[in-house]
Amino acid sequence: MMRRSSGVAECRASSPCPNQDWEPVPRPLQEVAATGGRHAQPQAWLRAVVWLVEARLHPRAGETTLRIAQDLAARMDYVAGTVLYDLTGTAGRCGISTATVKRHVRALRELGALAWVRHGSRANLRLPGRPYAGTATIYAATVPASYDEAHGHRLDGEGFTARVTGFTVAGRERAIAAAQVQPHPVDNSASTKARCPGRAPQSLGRYPNVRKAYAGGGLKDTARKRAPRTTAYPSSSTSNEAGRVREPRSPQRVAQDIHVARTVRPLVGWTQGEGLRRLAFALRPLIDQGLDVHDIAAELTAWWVDWRPVRPAALITARLRARPSHGAAEHPGEAAHARAAGPSGNAAWQAWLQRRDQESAADPPRTDGDREFARLYGWNQWEEVALHYDEDPDDALDLYGSRLCCYAVKRSAETALQGLRAGSAVRNLPVGLP
Repeated sequence: MMRRSSGVAECRASSPCPNQDWEPVPRPLQEVAATGGRHAQPQAWLRAVVWLVEARLHPRAGETTLRIAQDLAARMDYVAGTVLYDLTGTAGRCGISTATVKRHVRALRELGALAWVRHGSRANLRLPGRPYAGTATIYAATVPASYDEAHGHRLDGEGFTARVTGFTVAGRERAIAAAQVQPHPVDNSASTKARCPGRAPQSLGRYPNVRKAYAGGGLKDTARKRAPRTTAYPSSSTSNEAGRVREPRSPQRVAQDIHVARTVRPLVGWTQGEGLRRLAFALRPLIDQGLDVHDIAAELTAWWVDWRPVRPAALITARLRARPSHGAAEHPGEAAHARAAGPSGNAAWQAWLQRRDQESAADPPRTDGDREFARLYGWNQWEEVALHYDEDPDDALDLYGSRLCCYAVKRSAETALQGLRAGSAVRNLPVGLP
């Protein structure tokens, strides 16, 4: 007698694909660099995923696939369309196992709705403050060509960089019909509002030509002007006088500031809780002074902040505003910031230079005859040569030569060693000897 199959076995068995012409996307084409699907934002991507699942192209795609797609779309970057895989987190939020998440994400890749941006691994990224952080998997939202063909989309470009530029004739008619079928999103009729007996009067806007009335009874024409935005930190692109109107920062400069903040943040522990844009905005005064990444990190570390501020960018801005204002350097070759001082501005250095010039002016210049006389009679006065070498090696080498200096240093070392040995022998004599 044949035993009837259980429902579990029927669920595990893969049903045949309704569309016999459809084939899953091969694994080599599931990469961003090789995918045939175009880039999409979360809302458009989710509509495409719903259509792909309802079309029953993939035998394993169903309601669970849509739940996982909604979780990915909720965490997806709106502009780039990229999202972290987060296998454990996705399984917990959807209330399913990690194996189920893997199967349905694989179904989305084979449908052409996901493409790998980066494969995850167990390699430790060595992030500051974390003992271990593995490399996460990143997916990109893609829309396959089958969806665009079915909806009559005209594309400009190929692969991941393709964009929708219009509709075909059939696609336009289908889009118009779909828009007419959907109900109007806003129903402002009075009959649908049980709590409101009628429509409220339209609110009045601002009228620029109406004069402002005061309590005293007088009328005054007040010219509405926008106050100029000023800054307390003169930058390289503005005047050195504080209070001047700040010129807008170009997108390239803003990108450079964010790159500097991204490099400085791991080097300074108490700034790691701040966002890159706020940190870059707070570091603009230091960046405009010409400081590089390591100088900025050294500046922030020198503040000795041994606690974790809630708003590090606000702390940086307050510290910089509390500084006394310094004028910018008149010449680009001068110091990059106020605390940098060159040798010409050091009083001790200037005093040493003057003293050296005075000593060199008092002594007559050395001649070759002086060197010949010193090297001829210096062999008998090696103690003086060794003492001269200890005080000024360069001058001793110039006067006596390297051979005589080596001899004097050697004789001085031997004499000192003999003295040490003699003193040690006297200390080791037995007690009671004369």
